Amino acid sequence: MRIPPEALAPETLRNLVEEYVTREGTDYGERLYTLDDKVAQVLRQLAAGKVLLLYDPHTSTCQLEARERVPRHLLDESLPDEGQ
Repeated sequence: MRIPPEALAPETLRNLVEEYVTREGTDYGERLYTLDDKVAQVLRQLAAGKVLLLYDPHTSTCQLEARERVPRHLLDESLPDEGQ
C-alpha cells in the first residue's frame, strides 16, 4: 500500500529515510555525502514521486522504493484518504 509522505510526522519520515540511507550496501558513488545530504536527496525524490513510501500490512513494515521498481498494481492503487 502506498503512503503519502506528508501523512507521516516529519520526525517519523526522517527516521525512515535515515534508516534507508544508512543501510549496508547503500552506494552513493565516489563522492562522500553527509547523512543530512543523503536524507535531503531522498526527501526531494519522495516529493517528486521518484521514490515511493510503501507499507506492508502483513509485516507491519514501511520501505522506500524507486518508482520504477514498484509493481504496476501498487502504482494504480489510489492513495488512502487522510481521514481513514
